[in-house]
Amino acid sequence: MITAENKAAAFKLTQTHKTDVGSPQAQASVLTTRIKEVTLHLQTNKHDHMGRRGLIQMVARRKKLLKYLEAKDFEAYKATVAKLGLRK
Repeated sequence: MITAENKAAAFKLTQTHKTDVGSPQAQASVLTTRIKEVTLHLQTNKHDHMGRRGLIQMVARRKKLLKYLEAKDFEAYKATVAKLGLRK
């Protein structure tokens, strides 16, 4: 489970303004943090199939957010992908 401090740090990484928590950039940032935590969990708990299912859902949600961002604002998309260290 993502802690409040980790979530705040993830928001701070890609916020467009001080109170931004709903933009696609901010949401993708939090999802990336959660994905990293679940991935570490699954490396030690290989038989956690529900955790794996949740991971796949989070990856799909992040993919949709980034696809939307790419269509609406390509410069913001490129900046977000670079900040999050994703392969695109």
